[in-house]
Amino acid sequence: MTHFDLPSKEASIKALEHEMMQDGFWNERKAAQNHIDQLNQLKRIAETFESLSKRFSAAVDSLELLKEENDPEFAEMLDELITLKEELDQFEILVLLSHDYDHRNALIEIHPGAGGTESQDWAQMLDRMYTRWSEKHGYKVEVIDYLAGEEAGLKSVTLRVSGEFAFGYLKSEKGVHRLVRISPFDSSGRRHTSFASVDVMPEFDEKVEIELNPQDLVIETHRSSGAGGQHVNKTDSAIRITHIPSGLVTTSQSQRSQLQNKEQALTVMKSKLYQLEIEKQEEKLKEIKGEQKSIEWGSQIRSYVFHPYSLVKDHRTQEETGNVEAVMDGEIDNFIYAYLKSTVQ
Repeated sequence: MTHFDLPSKEASIKALEHEMMQDGFWNERKAAQNHIDQLNQLKRIAETFESLSKRFSAAVDSLELLKEENDPEFAEMLDELITLKEELDQFEILVLLSHDYDHRNALIEIHPGAGGTESQDWAQMLDRMYTRWSEKHGYKVEVIDYLAGEEAGLKSVTLRVSGEFAFGYLKSEKGVHRLVRISPFDSSGRRHTSFASVDVMPEFDEKVEIELNPQDLVIETHRSSGAGGQHVNKTDSAIRITHIPSGLVTTSQSQRSQLQNKEQALTVMKSKLYQLEIEKQEEKLKEIKGEQKSIEWGSQIRSYVFHPYSLVKDHRTQEETGNVEAVMDGEIDNFIYAYLKSTVQ
């Protein structure tokens, strides 16, 4: 169980409650609401911890007494203790996902590194992995933008994963992912190493104000291209938006009209700018900021080895597994959980 500092949480609650009593608290409605949301979340965590701790201590004491007296209720109490342990494990996840942005939807962008078809195919494999993981956890996955590779795979994809704590879980995936395998595109059967970058950001929340100056935006219309299945409309309704001051670019082609694609591309742009603001203001949230690295050898956060042996290893936490097939089928909870635990100081 991750160390939980109850006195620190209680001190934070008192500080937030004190701020609410100050004059002018409601002058900024959105800021006030965010303040209240943060307070309620802290109270929920602290109250849950106290309740579970008391129940767990009482159960342990009862178990010891029943064991000494050879009481037939011993087995029943043992089951209760096991149930409490499971609840404590779930509480640990709640604590690990207690940052302000963790409860929001996630936006995932995947881009292949150098290497042409090899890397583009790897990017598509990661796209499938995150889609399968999301579906297994009951999250809704929407393709916002998709640019197919020339021979196979994809050149870029943007996904929206919707559901509670989607970003909190998926923020662990931000970084460069490395693949080692015998290439299916190499007639000589040689081993290849490929790279792809994964960027993850919390979806923009309307409670936060982000102003976009129309003069800072270049909005272009283009025709949807590539294989996106039912997700991509083959019309001239696709939208590309460039934010001149930051150089950020977003595209959307999954909606039926230019207006809908424009609104979606603007939301993604605000999410990107929102992420930049988070990085500037809260350096302590390193799981959001991550490390900006090039998509090349030595910069990967995780390696996936298909040959000459089977191994997936996260280089930040040393978490690993030999079941590559399960990982590529979306079984990545062990990596996500290990990363979340590693961020707790």
